[in-house]
Amino acid sequence: MKKTSVLSKIYLLLVMLFLYVPIFVLIVFSFNTTKSHSHMSGFTFDWYVKLFHNELILSSLLNTIIVAVAASICATILGTAAAVGINSMKKLPKAITLNVNNIPIINPEIVTGVSMMLLFVFFAARMNFEFGFGTLIIAHITFNVPYVILNIMPKFRQMNPNIYEAAQDLGCSPAQAFFKVVLPEIMPGILSGLMMSFTFSLDDFVVSYFTNGSRAQTLPITIYSMTRRKISPEINALSTIIFIIVILVLVTKNIYERKTAVKKGVKL
Repeated sequence: MKKTSVLSKIYLLLVMLFLYVPIFVLIVFSFNTTKSHSHMSGFTFDWYVKLFHNELILSSLLNTIIVAVAASICATILGTAAAVGINSMKKLPKAITLNVNNIPIINPEIVTGVSMMLLFVFFAARMNFEFGFGTLIIAHITFNVPYVILNIMPKFRQMNPNIYEAAQDLGCSPAQAFFKVVLPEIMPGILSGLMMSFTFSLDDFVVSYFTNGSRAQTLPITIYSMTRRKISPEINALSTIIFIIVILVLVTKNIYERKTAVKKGVKL
């Protein structure tokens, strides 16, 4: 047993090194005094200063945040409504619907991107609109909704199925019973779906590449165009900031969930 435990710990360590060493290297070279990605010449914050003066990167970052926020909120609302509807279905229709919902998740992004582009081209020729923020947001909502449903459905399975009817028996209207009883129960799934949607929208490249316009260039596309030349350490600095923000959000979420579980008397 001890030998198995040691081997499992070594395996876990190797996996963690494989995942996080590249990020650690990126962070270290974001403070390098030169543009070298192989030799550390000195320590400086100049690349962070230059980052906040690079209009192309900042405008692309702003576009990315706008698309990610709009798409994640819309996808969360649509996904929550869809999950409520799916939960009320009978066993066979529910199973079929959930399997259909899983298709966009396992579908290659290149297929989703090309199909969305062709759909927008079809409507653009008939409705006289251009590719831009609208097409980007619609495309991001499309691939985010299944993930929201996937996060919320387990919360319905964990919930007591009788509490909705019990709330109505105690005088609540159907709407009051949903917002006061059901919604708080599935809220952790909604928040997880919102965060996952935001994260996927933030770093999506393939779907965005096929559905963006000239005025709605996102950060991953900007970085891709920069890789054709030598990558500036400003990208390292930006990636470091994004990584730190993501870590802080995850830590905050875990602390919130832990406090919520303690209040409910759930042992962690």
